[in-house]
Amino acid sequence: MSQTTTPAIAKIQSDIAVNPVMLFMKGNALFPQCGFSARVVQILTHLGVKFHTANVLEDAELRDGIKSFSQWPTIPQLYVGGEFVGGCDIVTEMYQSGELETLLAEKGIAHAPAA
Repeated sequence: MSQTTTPAIAKIQSDIAVNPVMLFMKGNALFPQCGFSARVVQILTHLGVKFHTANVLEDAELRDGIKSFSQWPTIPQLYVGGEFVGGCDIVTEMYQSGELETLLAEKGIAHAPAA
């Protein structure tokens, strides 16, 4: 996948490399600004996962950059251990099937599901 490295792409690559669980979303973890972003935050919070967010609403270059970086058209986008997981529907399905917890464990990401 050859892309021109723009400042937005460089930031995306850095965010994914530095943060084991990185969520590109609308708004932030405390104040999601779309229902899909809120759902992914809710799932990660329920699983007790520490995660970082980037608000794509604050930066048009980031919003466009993340879509071309992942070749995925929608926000939110979740990365775990440097790997693109997916958007809200995929994360929700993986959570419901237990796959998300398996992925977190495989990537060595600490999580402690709320009882």
